[in-house]
Amino acid sequence: QAQLVESGGGLVQAGGSLRLSCAASGSIFSFNAMGWYRQAPGKQRELVATITSGGSTNYADSVKGRFTISRDNAKNTVYLQMNSLKPEDTAVYYCNANRKPMPGITTNYWGQGTQVTVSS
Repeated sequence: QAQLVESGGGLVQAGGSLRLSCAASGSIFSFNAMGWYRQAPGKQRELVATITSGGSTNYADSVKGRFTISRDNAKNTVYLQMNSLKPEDTAVYYCNANRKPMPGITTNYWGQGTQVTVSS
């Protein structure tokens, strides 16, 4: 089992910045990868950014150049720095972590979500 706790959401004007944090209950080295997803009202949950245990990153096209995912292994925490925010970034942001206990099997863990609202 693993617990993920997000923080850092809030209300910001367009063009502003926020930093989300995701604190894991144990060592983040135990995860194959961690990432951030978001879900806007009436839409499906979508990938925002991921980072592997080796430090490789991946971003949705809509956030490339504006968002940066990073990790602090000593603090067991993953961050999402969000700059140049747009109203369309408004959503509930969820932290995700996954493990692959055996080939073909992936176990996903989710945080409770944090609301990000960007006003125009």
